Amino acid sequence: MRRELAAVAAGGAVGALARWAVGAVAPTTDGFPWATLAVNVVGCFLLALLPTLLVVRRRPLLLVALGPGLLGGFTTLSAYAEEARGLVADGRAGLAAAYVLGTLAACLLAVAAARLRDLPEDLR
Repeated sequence: MRRELAAVAAGGAVGALARWAVGAVAPTTDGFPWATLAVNVVGCFLLALLPTLLVVRRRPLLLVALGPGLLGGFTTLSAYAEEARGLVADGRAGLAAAYVLGTLAACLLAVAAARLRDLPEDLR
């Protein structure tokens, strides 16, 4: 249990720093939270991809370090919700709705794309 806790904590620290770096490199300048959208879509894709990777399936400690750790620290529901609330508060309810629904749709598509390898050959 201690090893798993340490793996999640270390991964989470790296993921949170990576999330911060994305926001620092690509700050919101036009009022739309592009960085958070990108982080959440990429994070969903990678999280769905993890179980398909043999190296991750063979090392359970790597799965917790990368899943709940790194990608849990990288993705951000709280910023997503706060940015949507901010758009509504700025009188941009339509844009907030598009952001919330667009993020959800993009994340679901990212997960589906990551899991295409799991489909039978005739359905790909």
